[in-house]
Amino acid sequence: MNKQEIFEHIVRILDENFSIEAARVTPEAKLYDDLDIDSIDAVDLIVQLKPLVGKRLNAEAFKTVRTVQDVVDALHKLVNEDQQAA
Repeated sequence: MNKQEIFEHIVRILDENFSIEAARVTPEAKLYDDLDIDSIDAVDLIVQLKPLVGKRLNAEAFKTVRTVQDVVDALHKLVNEDQQAA
């Protein structure tokens, strides 16, 4: 899965589950400041993203995440680790 596909998946999740208009979701959008995602929402988002990776997501991988692009990069790294290990 490439970064664009991951981004589109995140946009869909934010729109469907958090009622955030897709137009507001840009790679540069800050989760807390721009999209009003608090810590509880962030946990919900990670739960929603789990099927994308196919395994339990480590909270450590998301500690430094601040923007939508950070989420995309973290997920892309996790997906690629699995593919390289296979």
